[in-house]
Amino acid sequence: MPLALLALAIGAFGIGTTEFVIMGLLPEVADDFGVSIPTAGFLVTGYALGVMFGAPLMTALGTKVSRKRMLMLLMGLFVVGNLLSALAPAFTVMLIGRVVASLAHGAFFGIGSVVAADLVAPDKKAGAIAMMFTGLTVANVVGVPLGTLIGQAAGWRLTFTIVAALGVIGLIGVARLVPEIPRPEGVRLRHELAAFKNAQVLLAMAMTVLGFGGVFAAITYIAPMMTHVAGFADSSVTWLLVLFGLGMVGGNLVGGKYADRALMPMLYVSLGALAVVLALFTLTAHNKVLAGVTIALIGALGFAAVPPLQKRVLDQAHDAPTLASAVNIGAFNLGNALSAWLGGLVISAGFGYTAPNWVGAALATGALLLAFLSAGLERRGSVPSAVVAEATPADKRAAVHH
Repeated sequence: MPLALLALAIGAFGIGTTEFVIMGLLPEVADDFGVSIPTAGFLVTGYALGVMFGAPLMTALGTKVSRKRMLMLLMGLFVVGNLLSALAPAFTVMLIGRVVASLAHGAFFGIGSVVAADLVAPDKKAGAIAMMFTGLTVANVVGVPLGTLIGQAAGWRLTFTIVAALGVIGLIGVARLVPEIPRPEGVRLRHELAAFKNAQVLLAMAMTVLGFGGVFAAITYIAPMMTHVAGFADSSVTWLLVLFGLGMVGGNLVGGKYADRALMPMLYVSLGALAVVLALFTLTAHNKVLAGVTIALIGALGFAAVPPLQKRVLDQAHDAPTLASAVNIGAFNLGNALSAWLGGLVISAGFGYTAPNWVGAALATGALLLAFLSAGLERRGSVPSAVVAEATPADKRAAVHH
């Protein structure tokens, strides 16, 4: 794997840290600005919305810029947003800083996925994408817990200052290590938008929303579930999230490796197993040991689906993949928001703190069914190789185009 992937992983590490560390620092931020916890929660919601809308917006704005330069500009925007958060004199200013930082998120992962795939041989593309996403998964094991501890001990502003410094390191890494990859000739914004006419691209994005939504239906409410149902102390939640992060790291690497060999079977296994494990979590949540094991499995199975889902979008939008890749990153965040809302509904309806696990299982099952549908449509629309071999050159071109 080329060193350029290390630069992309460092940028991903910083982005992953800033996305999730705020959840552990909400009480400190709320106290500092004199706002309620629910109001401080807008720092999470604002970031997620910024990712959803920023992914296509920033990618569209960067269609005339080289991918390397766009990655550098995005890391610069990320640094500015986190410095604005660290120095914010008022809550509104910090919220603006969070939104500014979030605008870099989707486009960085989207463009970075395309660059990572272009850096390696065709049979290693999913592995390269997984290597970049390793930065995001490691952030949940190292960056988020450390950032939370630093923020609680020395102030949350220091945490965001350190994250901004990580962004500077990522920017330098991209500038030094990522090569200038020529943009495909003739690709314009309308070509990028044309990818969304492909039903397979839309199906892959729907799988992303439902599959990753299944993960966050459970993980969003992990704190009350583990303290009220499993009987863990409040202080144990951080380390349970580290278990989740470790599962993410392992699942991401395994998913990248096997997606290069058999992409759709990898999706069937990861999504199907995820649905089963989430359903079982309603039972294992009552036992501390089993709950810890299940949390790690949810992280592993959820992120085992990430490289194949991202590569599926790149494959299906191969003529103009950049915008589709970035929008798929926004789809992950849409899944997070949707599942968190649905999980909250079932808890509010009185079904208990384990009820979001059933929501997650249903969402993952929906993603699995879409995977089968996508593969079925692909088989029905394919042309047998023997027919193509016997056809004239003109017929071959027509068949391949079809």
